[in-house]
Amino acid sequence: MNARIGAIVGKEFREYRRNKMILLTATVLPLVFAVLPIVSTVALPANTNHDTIVAVVGSAMILFLVIPVMIPTTIAAYSVIGEREQGTLEPLLSTPVTDREILLGKALAATAPAIVIAWTFFALYALTVRIFAAAPVADELWQPHWFVAQLLITPALSVLAIVVGMAVSVRSSDIRVAQQLSALALVPVIVALSLVSTNVVAPSVKVFVYAFFLLVALDRIMWRTAVRLFDRERLIARSAGRRARRGAGALAKPGPD
Repeated sequence: MNARIGAIVGKEFREYRRNKMILLTATVLPLVFAVLPIVSTVALPANTNHDTIVAVVGSAMILFLVIPVMIPTTIAAYSVIGEREQGTLEPLLSTPVTDREILLGKALAATAPAIVIAWTFFALYALTVRIFAAAPVADELWQPHWFVAQLLITPALSVLAIVVGMAVSVRSSDIRVAQQLSALALVPVIVALSLVSTNVVAPSVKVFVYAFFLLVALDRIMWRTAVRLFDRERLIARSAGRRARRGAGALAKPGPD
């Protein structure tokens, strides 16, 4: 990582600390997503039907795979639109930093915390289940394929979420709309993974390795799309136009009598 990308990553982290919505999404919601599967899994008695155990563990795994999608989606939608609204986008685009460096810095700043948070809560879940859950339940979770899924699918999903979100953010003018469109774009991927987690497609190391390579291919396609959509001149012109409209609106307001 060069110094310019590192500077962008640092700037993004400072923005995250000031944004309550991002902090809420990155802390409270993942905690909820971790507590619910822990409670439902540990509560299963030892004589529970095997199909029920598989269903509960599979549902929990879906929740943990949603975490690395949820956090980057929120951050990515904010990455361009938020800076445009705050008036910090134009100064950034006026620097000698390249488009790829800007996008890469923003992507690294979004994916790193998402991956760390997702892995942390999964580790908490796995250890809690191993210690407190009934033996058949713990054995169902502690299978190699679920750990391979977390190791490979979590970062690949996180990258996909951030590049899709950035591509949408570049072309959108409203943060909420960008977040919704980003989430909708990832629905097919989550549905496909749910087929594995619900045992419609039998989970295995091979299945998750294939899914990882498919996600990496999608990551590359969406990264190239985001870079192509990132039109510096158009973004500067849009920011300048937004600023001019705000100035005109302020001048149009009637003064005190």
